[in-house]
Amino acid sequence: MPDWGKLWTSVRTPAAEAVGFVQRGLRYAGSERDDLVLGLKTVLAATAAWVLARWLLPPTVSTFAPFTALVALQATVYRSLRDCAQYMGAMAAGAALAASLAAAAGIHGWSFALLTLLALAVGRFRPLGAHGTQVAIVGFFAYSSGQGQIGYVGHLVASVVLGAVCGIAAHLLFAPARHTLHRQEAVTGLITRIEERVDDLADTFEALEPDADEVHELREAWRQLSSEADRIRSAIDDERENSRLNPRPSIEDSASALIRARAALDIAQRCQDHLRSVSRSLDHAVSGGDVLSLSASFRCAYATLLRASATALHHIGRQDHTDRREFDTALEQAVSELEQARLQILVERDGPSGQTALQGTLLTDAGRLLEELRHHG
Repeated sequence: MPDWGKLWTSVRTPAAEAVGFVQRGLRYAGSERDDLVLGLKTVLAATAAWVLARWLLPPTVSTFAPFTALVALQATVYRSLRDCAQYMGAMAAGAALAASLAAAAGIHGWSFALLTLLALAVGRFRPLGAHGTQVAIVGFFAYSSGQGQIGYVGHLVASVVLGAVCGIAAHLLFAPARHTLHRQEAVTGLITRIEERVDDLADTFEALEPDADEVHELREAWRQLSSEADRIRSAIDDERENSRLNPRPSIEDSASALIRARAALDIAQRCQDHLRSVSRSLDHAVSGGDVLSLSASFRCAYATLLRASATALHHIGRQDHTDRREFDTALEQAVSELEQARLQILVERDGPSGQTALQGTLLTDAGRLLEELRHHG
């Protein structure tokens, strides 16, 4: 007897996720709504292509129309046009090979093998992209079902063109939404969260007795922010592609806005790598008790350095252009605190060797952090 409880759970969970996905798509603009709109456009375009193909063309080729409509409806207009062109090129090559071999050699086993060999070779042609295998597939249909006859090949071509027209028309009439502003906001939000974690890190340096659990949680927070940054990077790249050939309007100077967002994200990720290294050193120092050997003046200077660096990063992450004066002021303060911390090492160089090594490691990471910010400036 089946375990109905487990069966119901296995069905209920994905069903609940699907319902939640649809609800989010209906309520909020974003990737869920984009997917829902794309699905609706695909249904309409494929259905229209199939109905028109059944009405205008023989049933033997009508299936190619909705299939081409599916190919023509990708996430972005640029990708749709590219994939559609590649598919139609593969289809034309496969149909031409089938017609030529059928006319020259007839329908035989050896000629079918030759067709397969040639189709596989042509399918490796780089401009056909991922649709290279369609050369052989379309060639098989034209050779087996149509016997390589010109009439069948002509109907096949017409069916593919019909599907492409339906798909591209649906995509242009209901073009994908532009999300330039959302991508900018995502980068700004990420940098704001980085600032908050830097503030937590600075508080830990200033604390008389840093909490080991809080330091460890901070390291976990950096890992989560790193994953989020990768997701935002992918979203920005998708939006840059979405902006190509898209007839929908966007914010003014959207191309430059995306470039600035990507540049801000790059510097944020590189700075985050150095901050993760600081957190790792601090975690080891707290666990081993070495952090208590750091002087209060060194820890205070280092905390101020971190906060000034976070302020400079904040100005980089603004949605509008960076305020050069405020950025330079924050960076100069961070550099000044770095020099102060280095001077403190010279004053305390007669201290324990473990303390000197820890200070050197922390200052190395801080120097790299400021170098990243200086490079951006």
